[in-house]
Amino acid sequence: MDEDRFNMELRKFLKQVGVTSQREIERVAREGGPRLKRLRLHMALTSPDAPGLQHVVEAEIPVE
Repeated sequence: MDEDRFNMELRKFLKQVGVTSQREIERVAREGGPRLKRLRLHMALTSPDAPGLQHVVEAEIPVE
């Protein structure tokens, strides 16, 4: 395995996930209006090529 190439591709993937996820979270927070007090978030990372990869991150973010 080419460690440098793998690391570079992984960083690109994580950057894409982070940027697109942030945009979507900001969009739903704006569209939620005054009734939306918090966002409960659940992010799951899996891979069909690596069945043992099951990483979950959960958070609650206040909107107001």
